[in-house]
Amino acid sequence: MRITVFGAAGAVGSRVVAEALARGHEVTAVVRDLARAGSVPAGALLRVGDAARSADVESLSAGQDLVITATRPAPGSEAELPAVTEALLAGVARTGVRVLVVGGAATLRVPGEADLTLHESPGFPAELAAIARACADQLALCHAEPVAEWTYLSPPAQLEPGERTGRYRLGADELLEDADGVSAISMEDFAVALLDEAEHPVHRRVRFTVAAPLLAGASAE
Repeated sequence: MRITVFGAAGAVGSRVVAEALARGHEVTAVVRDLARAGSVPAGALLRVGDAARSADVESLSAGQDLVITATRPAPGSEAELPAVTEALLAGVARTGVRVLVVGGAATLRVPGEADLTLHESPGFPAELAAIARACADQLALCHAEPVAEWTYLSPPAQLEPGERTGRYRLGADELLEDADGVSAISMEDFAVALLDEAEHPVHRRVRFTVAAPLLAGASAE
């Protein structure tokens, strides 16, 4: 596949690029600033562009099989995320290329609560409120998009660098936890899940989530 990755120099984006390259895909890695190009794995075609400009998205997605966006606003700039998402969706709508969106976890439902999301729950960290609202707006824009073919992947509560095991479990709109209430996956396995969806599309125009597999004999309840 020919895959364009926006946010390719970021923590998640660089791992997505590495996973895609390891699987033999042709990867166009898009960065806004060439000064960060050193974070992009070798083997990708490096391009400069901005997901916030629909013309850039259109140009860099034309002729590709898939776009993956792993952009993340800097602290204090969280409100920019919906505008970036709107431009991104507009760009891929014009080229007809499917887009996989790396989103946030805060819009997932609290386990066992049908109508309560993480960011609406008591005790949600105040310092995460801005990015939570931005991710909620981002997901709403995807749901309202009439043309582009999108998939939105929400991480679990903890998404950190770690080991690539190649294993994970799938969910839909509810946060995945283990018996101890831990909700986590490594960035490496998150990239595996994203590329599995890229290669074998199952979640079309919907959101899904992933988490590390349960230990043998453990229960999520």
